Amino acid sequence: MAVIRYLKGDATSPQAKGPKVIAHICNDRGGWGRGFVEAVSRRWPEPEAAYRRWHRERARNDFALGAVQIVQVKPDTWVANMVGQHGTRPSRSAGPPIRYEAVRACLRRLAVEAADLGASVHMPRIGCGLAGGRWDRVEPLITAELTGHGVQVTVYDAD
Repeated sequence: MAVIRYLKGDATSPQAKGPKVIAHICNDRGGWGRGFVEAVSRRWPEPEAAYRRWHRERARNDFALGAVQIVQVKPDTWVANMVGQHGTRPSRSAGPPIRYEAVRACLRRLAVEAADLGASVHMPRIGCGLAGGRWDRVEPLITAELTGHGVQVTVYDAD
């Protein structure tokens, strides 16, 4: 079984050879503009444009919690827009926006996509920034759904 590799650095600049998928968590409200997505948008315009179009046309597609959109940004690099956050702010009744079961569903779908592409997966500590998640709950999901199925995963912590 593969293990999660931790590196200091920028998840938008994966440190690996071969095909790569950069994964991150999005919200189910169509909002894009704070957190890790800022770094994604500075590097490539395609993931934001695809996410906004996906949200705008949601009546005709699968846009919902647990859905994944794969966007190619280079010949060997894709960005996975993963809808694992309900809204953008914590609520008194529902707590932080993170939805762990949606994250699990996203990671399960991502495992299939990564395997089809022969790609490793690269990410920040997904769901633990603006989404308000806890790494001690997200890390086991990554282990169960990605590394437990042989997908190589690198998690990047900012310098």
